[in-house]
Amino acid sequence: QVQVVESGGGSVQAGRSLKVSCTVSGLKLSFNDYAMGWFRQVPGKDRELVGCVNWSGSSKYYGNSVKGRATVWRDNAKRVFYLQMDTLKPEDTAKYFCALDDSVADCNRPLYWGRGTQITVSQ
Repeated sequence: QVQVVESGGGSVQAGRSLKVSCTVSGLKLSFNDYAMGWFRQVPGKDRELVGCVNWSGSSKYYGNSVKGRATVWRDNAKRVFYLQMDTLKPEDTAKYFCALDDSVADCNRPLYWGRGTQITVSQ
């Protein structure tokens, strides 16, 4: 059974940085057979993409609301996927989810999801 587990969330003050991690286990295919994405969701709103990285880590793209402040990367040897958010704003408060995609190249068809980790940003 595939397990996707996020960690590293918490409460931070605006302007600070935070790094969250996503570990994956139980895959039948290789970890690098999947693109990986970070998404976030606030209650009552749609889930939105934060950042996506392709299978090798060579190609990345980000959601407009976090562009320039978010960095995603992966370590295929360790099967870990990371998100660092810089210059955090209160509007970044959300539950952050990690997902493996059905594609190696983009994050349009998430296949496996974690349960999420909460990031709360205060003034």
